[in-house]
Formats: sequence, structure tokens, C-alpha cells
Amino acid sequence: MASITAPTTSATAAADSRLRWGSGIMALAGLGFVGYAVLFLVRNFTDSFLELGIGHNEVNVGKDEIQAFSPELYDYISHLHIAVSGFIAATGLAVAALAWFGVRRRLMWAWVTAVAAPVLGLAVALPAHYPNDFDTAGHLGLIYADTALFVVGAMLALASLRERSERSAV
Repeated sequence: MASITAPTTSATAAADSRLRWGSGIMALAGLGFVGYAVLFLVRNFTDSFLELGIGHNEVNVGKDEIQAFSPELYDYISHLHIAVSGFIAATGLAVAALAWFGVRRRLMWAWVTAVAAPVLGLAVALPAHYPNDFDTAGHLGLIYADTALFVVGAMLALASLRERSERSAV
């Protein structure tokens, strides 16, 4: 009997460790989304104005030219930057909270929601970057890196959630 208990305890400890690491990495990546949103917001109020990684190779005018052409268009673009940064930050905060307070407690619905929220955001936002040649490493690189980090955490957490679920079903 002791030989059966020891591997289960060891397996449980390993699964718990993967869950802690996975949910922690997911939360960190969620905070990374918040950080990206802050960069996005700050650039709106600086001379950079255009999004990170977007320069004269992608858009042949800058803040001053847009303002000179149409102050209303400038205000409209600015308001979109502010709104998008708010939604990115909100998604990042939700992901971090779901991972830290839900996934860490083995709540599968929290894992599904924490994964679905950024997947939906990226599925809507990313396709528009490619036909317009806005898919530069400078523009999408940080989001791709943060998303890769998030996926690592999500997979670690999922492996632990599934393993514990399968063991409890037996």
C-alpha cells in the first residue's frame, strides 16, 4: 500500500507545482498585457503618437501631419488609442486575476475564461495587421512574446488541472 501512496503523493506534488508555476506565469503574462496597454496609452500623448513599432515605413505621416490635415481625425485616432489601451489593460487585469485567484484554486472555468479572453482579443485584432503591413516585429513583437509566455503558463496549468481531474475520476 505504501508503494501506491508514495507515487500518488509525488505525482500530486508535481501537479501542484506545475499548477502554481502555470497560474503564476499566466498572471505575469496578464500583467504584461497591462504593461503593453500603458505603453500604448503613453505613446498617444507623446510625439510618437503612432503605435509602438509603427513608423514612416508603415505610415508616411506622423502626429503633426495628421493634426495639420484634420484636427478632428487626430482627435478620433487619439480616442481610439485611449479606448484600445483601456480594453487591453482590462483584459490583462482580468487574465491576471482569473489565473491567480481562480486557476490557482483549480477552477477549470477560470482557466477557460483566462484563455478565451485574450484569444478573442487577438483573433479580432491581429488579422487586420497583415494586409496593411503593420505586422512588424517592433509592433507585434511584445504581444507575441507575452502571448508565448502566457501559452507556456496556460499549458502547465492545464496539464496539472487535467492530471488531477483524471486522478479524482478514478
